[in-house]
Amino acid sequence: MARKCSLTGVGPMSGNRVSHSHRKTRMRQLPNLQTKRIYVPELGRTIRVKLSTRALRTVTKKGFVKFLHDQGLRLKDVVR
Repeated sequence: MARKCSLTGVGPMSGNRVSHSHRKTRMRQLPNLQTKRIYVPELGRTIRVKLSTRALRTVTKKGFVKFLHDQGLRLKDVVR
């Protein structure tokens, strides 16, 4: 499975690792992904979602269905 947040779409970034002598080598920065079970009261059950910790903070603050609505997603798009 891809290293991508299923809610926000955040994926790996690439850049250069720069040494003291200023040599550059390519590197990847992976997002901090967590697999979480989130209870959805509208469904009356929990769902398993792979999301970034930034998205997890926002889901905790707003609520899962409100967050999906703001992102323009449906519940069907993110449920495995």
